[in-house]
Amino acid sequence: MAIIVKSSSLHGAGVYTTAPIKKGAHILEYTGPRLTAKACEGMYADTEVTYLFAMDDGDTIIDGFGMAAFVNHTCDPNCETDQIDNRIWIMALRDIGAGEELTYDYNLFDGDIDEKAPCYCGLRNCRRTMFSEEEVARQKKALRRRKKRREAARLRREKEKRAARKR
Repeated sequence: MAIIVKSSSLHGAGVYTTAPIKKGAHILEYTGPRLTAKACEGMYADTEVTYLFAMDDGDTIIDGFGMAAFVNHTCDPNCETDQIDNRIWIMALRDIGAGEELTYDYNLFDGDIDEKAPCYCGLRNCRRTMFSEEEVARQKKALRRRKKRREAARLRREKEKRAARKR
């Protein structure tokens, strides 16, 4: 397959096709060392960029190495990922024209509420994050619970202060 890595308007470097790709084609395999989720904890704590890809078993993580690690995120992708026979493939969601940048929706999950994973695709339907819609909803719910607990604690402190003044 005729693909190259070059500068991308989405983020740093991106992967581009120099020839048309048909819908459903297996374009690239996501390769790299396979680690346990535990071994990856804190591995990239000091950097904003990681190339970690979680396998379906929930414990195996690929630390991306190779061309597939440079495929960028967008909220309206032309590719998707699929695990087939314990391998991760980047596959064409639609026919892709020569010169197009290959992209897929990262659908990040299991994030920290304060963690940022901004999306820079700039498309009309951009959700402004690389987290999945489900993860965004989970994080918003957790943030509402946190705010509710803070407000309850603030009200308790005020009530205690009023009670102390009455004594």
